[in-house]
Amino acid sequence: MLLVSILVSISCSSNTLPEKEIVEFTLEIAKDATPAVVSRILQADKKPISEIRFEKGTYHFYPDKGYEKFCYISNHGDGMVNTPFPILNKENLTIDGQGSLFIFHGVIIPFLIEGSTNINVKNVSIDWYQSFHSEGLIVANNIENKTFDMEISKEYPYDIRNGEIFFIKEYYQHTLGQSILFDPKRKGISFNTEKYTSITTKSKTSTTFNLDNIVYKYEYDKRDVGNKNIGVERRVRAEELKPGLIRVHGHKKKIPPVGNILSMKGEQGLNRVAPAFRVTHTKGFKGTNVTIHHAGGMGIIAENSEDLLLDNFNVIPSQGRMVSTTADATHFVGCRGKIILTNCTFQNQLDDASNIHGSYQKIVDVLDDYRIGVRMGHHQQKAFVIGRPNDNLGLVRLSNSFFPYKQLTIKDIEYINNRYQIITLNEKLPNDIKKGDLIENLDAYPEVIVKNCKIGNNRARGLLISNPKNTLIENNFFNTEMEALLIPVESSHWYESGNAANVVIRGNTFQDCQHGGKNRGVIRFNTDDDNKNIAFKNIEITNNIFNQFDNLILQVTNTNGLVFKENTITNSGTFPQLYPESPAIKIEDSKNIKFENNTYKGKAPNLIEADESMPDITFQ
Repeated sequence: MLLVSILVSISCSSNTLPEKEIVEFTLEIAKDATPAVVSRILQADKKPISEIRFEKGTYHFYPDKGYEKFCYISNHGDGMVNTPFPILNKENLTIDGQGSLFIFHGVIIPFLIEGSTNINVKNVSIDWYQSFHSEGLIVANNIENKTFDMEISKEYPYDIRNGEIFFIKEYYQHTLGQSILFDPKRKGISFNTEKYTSITTKSKTSTTFNLDNIVYKYEYDKRDVGNKNIGVERRVRAEELKPGLIRVHGHKKKIPPVGNILSMKGEQGLNRVAPAFRVTHTKGFKGTNVTIHHAGGMGIIAENSEDLLLDNFNVIPSQGRMVSTTADATHFVGCRGKIILTNCTFQNQLDDASNIHGSYQKIVDVLDDYRIGVRMGHHQQKAFVIGRPNDNLGLVRLSNSFFPYKQLTIKDIEYINNRYQIITLNEKLPNDIKKGDLIENLDAYPEVIVKNCKIGNNRARGLLISNPKNTLIENNFFNTEMEALLIPVESSHWYESGNAANVVIRGNTFQDCQHGGKNRGVIRFNTDDDNKNIAFKNIEITNNIFNQFDNLILQVTNTNGLVFKENTITNSGTFPQLYPESPAIKIEDSKNIKFENNTYKGKAPNLIEADESMPDITFQ
């Protein structure tokens, strides 16, 4: 049986390296392509490959015979993972699906790309046979009794254990957990879903004894998976009325309306197990003409990598599902060079379209004049190595400034464990360094271009950009449940570093964003440290269209230098206003903000609400 066609044969002598092959897989391996693909890739050191091609068709991939490797993956669960594409320490490799559909089964990472150079994946669609989330149609509710009934299709098998529902998949299961409502008519997040979801699955436990007597010598992460349920018990109860019809008791928020679809993806911290692409320590990655219909996590998570291009790289649901990926469509941590997202569509994912940031780590030890001990802040950043020799490291004390008070260069990083590392610097540490200060890698930020993309129907935000280098956001369409653009400093919980500067937001259309129910700006600048220090600089918002049902368009804090000009703001009338009293623009702790030649046709009673930092500013 012919499984692989070799289109370029090996030519080898004692004095030359083997020529690289173009390898073609045929449909004869389609029932489970994993073993054939893994086998050939693992031979690549002796039989190099320049390109892997697939005869156009549908291929299934199972984890049972996949390559196994332990992975710490940012913003995902850590553990042993299986993959059919172990692209480890490879150079100049193209994988061409030639229009094929790859269907994955269970907990498996389709493309695991590490320590590689110039990798191109193109012309392929990715889906899962069974999804990592489950959906239930709300068919009845009882406001007085605080219950609602869900109709569950055969696509989502379940069992109920002591009143808790578990959805059973191939190689995987999840509880109700994190949830949100979808409108099946709009095929997007339901209007004002924040009033109804997430379903309040937990409450404080009713019985504890002497918990306060537990003392931790070192910092304790209450949000880590092993700790977060201490003092918490299950609140809701599931009851089967008949097969496929479930009644949910004990929800605390408003009861979900009939006709909506409840998307459920299991417990936070346990429900990100299978991103479609994991790219780390790689220079040069291209994803072109790629469609991700589903993944149990992010579409792509890239860490410590350089020069990443996604062109016509799409995240779109399939098979009648409301949900595409169960987390971000794309996510980039500590990357450098260029990140370019162009001609992409990111729809119906259960988190942001893209999040681009660095990493803060906390100084917990000053060991001598040249060495510091640092701790990973968030449990989903475990084992993240912040830099490499000669990278510029910034020391940050947020109570004084969002910008570094000192720059040093890395000599060496000694990995002790997944939460603690020792960094040796080339230069002597400053005398005023303190435990509790943060570090960030000033070289691990990219030039960013997001252009001609369509983003919408998803939970949460469009783009999160924490990037002090140049960022261009141009000619995109946004229709998001929360902010279309969030420019944050997230230093206390997520430990995501980066003070945005030199951001150009130009020629975009913002359509009915913030329809999930929060009273926030469509474009929002925000820090999670309560101080008045400047965090954001040199922002230009030009020639955009805001067609919004509600009032609040722009929310600015901690900013020095923002120009808002030649924008058009109208009221869409798509939904009823949730916050008719809100202004169009809010400004706090900022300076050098200018409005020029804008057109306003909205309904806000006041155009600008500003604090004492800019009391006399006017909208033009």
